[in-house]
Amino acid sequence: MARWRDTKQSKSNNKNTSTKKEKKLIESSPLSTRLRAFLTDTFLITTPILYIVIYLIMGSGEAFSEDRIKGWSIILVIHLLIIIFFWFVKGQTPGLKAYELKIVDALTKNRISFVQSLIRYSATIFVVVSFFLIFLPFLRKDTKTFQDLISNTIIVKQ
Repeated sequence: MARWRDTKQSKSNNKNTSTKKEKKLIESSPLSTRLRAFLTDTFLITTPILYIVIYLIMGSGEAFSEDRIKGWSIILVIHLLIIIFFWFVKGQTPGLKAYELKIVDALTKNRISFVQSLIRYSATIFVVVSFFLIFLPFLRKDTKTFQDLISNTIIVKQ
């Protein structure tokens, strides 16, 4: 009978609530803002690399079209180095900075590691090549992208 009275008066020690650790979920930035940041990075970083490789390194558009594997390999390596530098050192690319976004580790909310940067870049290339994974954030409630899930990162407001 005493237990019932204690429970009714909220005096009981509920061991379940004291041992539960609630995870504070951090919300990712809206998809539209992340898309605008991606497009900004495309114009600020990728487009100049394309022109430099096609016209300065390869010589002309014809030379690029003759050896596309070499051209795209050069473009991807230069792009990888620049993007990894921005993600690892600064935590944001120019496009992310323009929209006040930052890429962080999903668990610690700190700067991402070099390995996470490489995994995220590889996953991003995979998503761009495989068209169907682009729609993953629209199917998820938390709007995480494939690269967010694989690299355990998240893009948040600064």
